[in-house]
This record gives sequence, structure tokens and C-alpha cells, in this order.
Amino acid sequence: MSIRQRHHLARAHEAALTGARPAVAPRRMIVQSWDRARQHGVDPDRGTDCRPVAADELEHRRVRCDLGGDALRELLSGLVPAAESAGAVVVVVDVEGRILWREGHPGAFRRADRLGFVEGACWLENAVGTNAIGTALVEGVALQVHSAEHFVRAHHAWTCAAAPVHDPRDGRLLGAVDVSGPADAVHPSTLALVRAVAGLTEARLRDAHRHQLDRLRAVAAPVLAKVGGQALAVDRDGWVAASTGLPPVDRIALPAAPSGQIWLPAFGTCAAEPLPEGVLLRLCDAAPRTTTRVVLDVRRSNQPVLTVHRESGSWTYRTSRRHADLLLELATHRAGRTAADLSTALFDDPTRTITVRAEMSRLRKKFGDLLENRPYRFLPDLEVSVLQPET
Repeated sequence: MSIRQRHHLARAHEAALTGARPAVAPRRMIVQSWDRARQHGVDPDRGTDCRPVAADELEHRRVRCDLGGDALRELLSGLVPAAESAGAVVVVVDVEGRILWREGHPGAFRRADRLGFVEGACWLENAVGTNAIGTALVEGVALQVHSAEHFVRAHHAWTCAAAPVHDPRDGRLLGAVDVSGPADAVHPSTLALVRAVAGLTEARLRDAHRHQLDRLRAVAAPVLAKVGGQALAVDRDGWVAASTGLPPVDRIALPAAPSGQIWLPAFGTCAAEPLPEGVLLRLCDAAPRTTTRVVLDVRRSNQPVLTVHRESGSWTYRTSRRHADLLLELATHRAGRTAADLSTALFDDPTRTITVRAEMSRLRKKFGDLLENRPYRFLPDLEVSVLQPET
């Protein structure tokens, strides 16, 4: 970034804080993040007083986070050498924006310490305003935030590039990986490197999940061989390891801790029995099929909820704002939407189809028996309704 560009960016930042119109507007994603930071009441000079968690809480978060183990080694081995050579640091954060691990150049550590960029600290937007970590977690995309694009003035000497990491099993956001350092050491390839390493980490998690399904398949094979009728062996996320008497299906939506008699939108009533690392589902032939009701509740924009109702009960899922926007489009256009349609509706840009397809892939992994593609839509036999804010 040139000196002239930095000057325009600094003036745009000051204009945003005073309500004036800048001569050169920054990126729309940055402006939206600044707006969120103001709504959160973040101090533009110092941020908020967000203390790092204690050592025992930090260790608990590390154990609980799915980015440890092989995934963590994938992240750090791909980034730390490059960060050290550039005088930067690498951090891995959980889905709540807490820094779990930090590696890199010792000199950058000292500058990071002065900013509170330390293990256990929270770098969500509501704590420190616009930054690559917090904004990537909100937007669900990789991005770089440079100098005065940060909301807090104390961070203007800093640059950062972060990419979110999702669980390939269900599309759930696990956290993010970030490379940060002095603004004068920014390199245009950093964002591409961070994005690539996040992708490799998701691939490693995908491989680990495949191995889990292979183990479940080996355990379930002799059980399914003895089953009379239709049955499936699935893991706890609904991924099908093996089946008998049924056409191929990749995934089904499961309630939490399924056991005994349960009802599934795709199959009706089933008998659920535990298996190591999974569940055996036996389809009940005489089970009556009932209409599935799907309710999307967007009355609280920061807490959208999707609920699936059936006679014996209901399941409730919290969704991200981005996924809620996609589901709302599908609920109001039951005939279906193309990727270009969704891109136009969400981003006012019909060319962002790659982002839309990636998000729809994550949605279909979670709600595989509620949604279909070509075009993207809710299944025709579902009863779908939307609860929206009162105007």
C-alpha cells in the first residue's frame, strides 16, 4: 500500500468517526465492520477492557477446540517460518476470538504484547473493533486489514491477515488463523498464504473424518449383515458410513443424542441403537409419514434460529447470520434460486457465486435432507415459514 493510499485511508477513518463523507471510501466490508464497532461501543482510541482468560481457562479452551493436534501442526508448520522471516506472528483463535496459540518472531511479540495481542485475549469486533480475526469470524471469509482500516487507532501501526477454518463435517465455524505484524512489513502474498493454510487444515480435518467413518463402517458391517430390512450406520453428525436396503445417501439430519424411537424427515420413524462412534438406525416400515414443518426465526438478527417440527417433537439449530440470509432467500423463493440469484440478493453482485456455492455446500452438509440444489431450494414437500421482526 502506497503512502498516498495510507493517507486516504487514515482520512476515511477519521471521517467515519465524525460522520463525514470521506473523499475516497474504503472497502464496503471495512465500512460495515466500522459500523458494527460503533454499535458495540468500542472506544476508537483504546478498544475495550477485555482481559486475557486465566491459564487454566486457556488450557481448557485449547483442549476443547477442534483445531488442536494434527490440525494445529498443519497450521503452524505452514505459516510460522514465513511469519518469522517477515518479522510477524501467527495466532490461532477459537470461534469466540480467543487467542489459543501464538508463534513467530520475538521482536513482533514485544509489539504484540503492547497491543494486548497475547494468548488468552479476545479479538472479536465487539472487543477491539475492526481487525482481520474478528471481521473474518463475522464475515466467514479470509481478509486482510491494514493500518487505518483497524477501527482502534492504537492498531494503525499493525497489519493482519486472517482466514476462518470450518469443520468439514457440518460447516461449523471452528476459529481462525492469522498472521499479524508491523504495517510497514505487509506483504501482498500473506493473505493468499493464510487462505491456503486454512484450506489445508480443513482438508486434514476432512481426512480425519474419513478415517472415523472407515472405522465405523468396519464395526457396522457385521451388524448390518444380520439386519432384516432397511438400516443405516451413521456417525454422530449424521454422515452415513454404511447402509443396507437403501439407495445411497451421504448425510441425514440427526437430533442430539438419538436413542430409542426417533423421527427423521427423510425416513420417518426409526429405531436408534448406539454404535462405537455412531448410531445404527433401523427404519420402521409401518411408520406413518407426516408433514415436516420448518420455521426460520430471524426476529433477532444476531441470533437466527431454524426449527424443524414433527409430531413427536422438534429440533432447533442456531445458524450464522450469513446462513440465515441464504435460508431466508430460499424460504421466500420456494421455486428455487441459482447461485447468481443468491449472490445478487446477498451481495448486490451476481459474480460472487464461488462464495455462495461454498456457503450453500456448508448448509447442505448440515441440512442435507431439507435442501437440494439445481436450483437451490427447500424440498417441495416441506412446510416452510419465516418469523420476521415486526415493522
